[in-house]
Amino acid sequence: MMDVKEIRKYLPHRYPFLLVDRVLALEPGESITAIKNVTVNEPFFNGHFPDHPVMPGVLIVEAMAQAAGILGFKTMNKGPEDGSIYYFVGADNLRFKRPVVPGDQLQLEAKVVSERRGIWKFDVRASVDGETVSSATILCADRKV
Repeated sequence: MMDVKEIRKYLPHRYPFLLVDRVLALEPGESITAIKNVTVNEPFFNGHFPDHPVMPGVLIVEAMAQAAGILGFKTMNKGPEDGSIYYFVGADNLRFKRPVVPGDQLQLEAKVVSERRGIWKFDVRASVDGETVSSATILCADRKV
């Protein structure tokens, strides 16, 4: 389990782009389960369908990529302070199944599929109350800063 203070050691993102609030489970080299609490005061709700607030899909994908990034960093046993950065570089088979609205708790799951020359592939899924919101296969690149 990781709280936001420890998460900040592995992700260079900060408010309003830190999209992982807590890690519930993590097995290096295997998988991660994390959460993002979606609140009505998120800055994007002011302009993204303000009369019917919906979390932008691109931010759901970013949240899944951030969870995968934590898994990658923990698997490699390093972080941004070691001069490494983890870029989200691609997505395949991306699907959105339902909107995410204020009050939802987004559960983020990532599983390592493969790693080759610093390019990591993850199967990712976001859900609310056990119902899939989005899923994809994403690629992240570990690079020196």
